[in-house]
Amino acid sequence: MSSYEWDPDTYLRTMHEEIPGYEELQDAVASASTGRDVLELGTGTGETALRVLARNPGASWTGIDASGAMLAYARERLPSADLRLGRLEDPLPQGPFDLAVSCLAVHHLDGPAKRDLFVRLAAVAESVVLGDLVVPERPEDAVIFVDWAMDVPSTVAEQIAWLHDAGFGAKATYVRSDLAVFTARRR
Repeated sequence: MSSYEWDPDTYLRTMHEEIPGYEELQDAVASASTGRDVLELGTGTGETALRVLARNPGASWTGIDASGAMLAYARERLPSADLRLGRLEDPLPQGPFDLAVSCLAVHHLDGPAKRDLFVRLAAVAESVVLGDLVVPERPEDAVIFVDWAMDVPSTVAEQIAWLHDAGFGAKATYVRSDLAVFTARRR
C-alpha cells in the first residue's frame, strides 16, 4: 500500500473533486451497514463512521487507519470510538465484530493483499460492507482516475470470488460504473 499522507483538512473536498459519486457511495455503504460491534478499515476523518453510527446508534466502534493525522481528526469527531494506528496489511483487532466496514480504502491493496485481507476478516467479522473503486466491466466506462500505483482496484468478479474463497457469501451493487458496494456474510 502506498505511503501517501492525506491532509484531513482537505480530504472531504478532495474526495468530492476526484470521486464522482462519493456521496452516493457513502450513503449506500451506510444503508447496507448493520451491527452492534463494528470494525472500520481506513477510518480516515470519520466520514463513514458518522454515517453508519447515525443508522446504528449505540454501536461500539473500532477503527484503524495508517495516518496519525487522519486519526487525530477522527478522534475529535468520534470521541467514544477505539481508533488505532494500523495498516490494512497488519493483524486486525481481535473482535469478534458483527460488521467490518470500509469505504475507499481497500482499493489501495493489490489483488493478493485483498485476498489476504478477506481471509483475515472472515476470522473476526460476521459480515462485511465494502464500498470502493472497482475496475468497470467496460474500460470505456471508467470515470475515476486510477494511477495504478496508489490505486490498484480490482474487478467486482475478482472481489466476489476472493470473498467467497474466504468463507463469505457475497454480492455487489454498482453505485456507478467504477464504484461498487460489496455486502458479504460469513457462511
